[in-house]
Amino acid sequence: MEITRIPVEVHLPRPHAKQASFIESPAKRKVVRAGRRGGKTVGVGVYAVQRFLAGHRVLYAAPTSEQIQRFWVTVTRALSVAVEKKALYQNKTEHIIERVGTEQRIRAKTAWNADSLRGDYADELLLDEWQLMNEDAWGVVGAPMLLDNNGNATFIYTPPSLRSRSTSKADDPQHAAKLFKKAQLLAKKDPLRWATFHFSSMDNPYISRAALDEITSDMTDLAYRMEILAEDIDQAPGALWTRDNIEKNRVVAAPEMAKIVVAVDPTTSADGGGDAAGIIVAGSLGDEGYVLEDATLNGSPLQWAEMAIRQYYKHNANLIVAEKNQGGEMVAMTIHQASATMPDGTVLGGKNIPVKLVHASRGKIVRAEPISAKYEKGKVHHVGAFPQLEDELCLWLPGDKSPNRLDALVWAMTDLITENVFTGVSKKDFPDED
Repeated sequence: MEITRIPVEVHLPRPHAKQASFIESPAKRKVVRAGRRGGKTVGVGVYAVQRFLAGHRVLYAAPTSEQIQRFWVTVTRALSVAVEKKALYQNKTEHIIERVGTEQRIRAKTAWNADSLRGDYADELLLDEWQLMNEDAWGVVGAPMLLDNNGNATFIYTPPSLRSRSTSKADDPQHAAKLFKKAQLLAKKDPLRWATFHFSSMDNPYISRAALDEITSDMTDLAYRMEILAEDIDQAPGALWTRDNIEKNRVVAAPEMAKIVVAVDPTTSADGGGDAAGIIVAGSLGDEGYVLEDATLNGSPLQWAEMAIRQYYKHNANLIVAEKNQGGEMVAMTIHQASATMPDGTVLGGKNIPVKLVHASRGKIVRAEPISAKYEKGKVHHVGAFPQLEDELCLWLPGDKSPNRLDALVWAMTDLITENVFTGVSKKDFPDED
């Protein structure tokens, strides 16, 4: 190939069949769903170099620097000779290779959301690990970027299991799957505009079986189907909660509550680097429960305590319910010593907030089943939509590690609309409770 006026060698890996299918597609909007180690990032690297050599300005974005590096290795290896001969300029820090004096460029950058994607423009936009990005990265920045030049966009993703979507910035964890379904329908009407592609990890002939066995050794069956077979699944067969039960009992507004609790499934990580702390606000009227807010966050004990306090005052709650197993009496102490700044600037303390510590002496499935039964009977209503909570409910299988929002919800609803389910809780644990 020839770049500027200096003939140079360009070394690109030979794409496998599934990679070639989306690389060679003429569609202007491509949605690629692929399994871990299936070769999607190398494939999009090959595509980026080809589009660059054809005179385009290419912008690649992924959520993390590690993902950027995998893409960048493919690009820099392919164009290394041209860079060495000064036919192309390379900025290693900014991950830029460009033909000096032209608009022709490849740039790779980390981007979680609309704000982090800003700062460049392109006529070829590549969004990798799209399932983990916030939807605004496309709607607010990406799509307008391509309007003036009638540019192309490629979305690459792996269906996220519960363990991987904990790092997602998406408002709707299912947004990539929904885009894939939409693209499938649009492709039938206009295949030159939209196209979809699907391949599993096993479709990569270059991955060793030993490597594949290693990355799947600790996966649940459901995670294997999603992250290796690349299946979009929004409800696990055998899950205690179903989308239908949640949807048919959803409401847009709640009645005046007789009781409101803020339920906390704590994390004890000092820097917030562990699991998220589940924080669910729920209320009850009679024998029916209402989910009012999901305030779950990744943060230190002080941060989740501040959030719990903020939700307590925001919703005029009766008490905070917190699991005693994680941190013991320190959970109540942390809440009582913390304070929260409200939207109006008022600082409110947790010193006098009643905290009910509950002990998980029974297994998760024993605690969860009565609550899922209430959903089946139409006794629990979500006030609005809570995509991340609903994902956790409908993708959790008994026996798997239960996620944080689910645990907090179970604590809340057990306190509000069930009886005699808590064990290890006595009058001294919560003296004001009748």
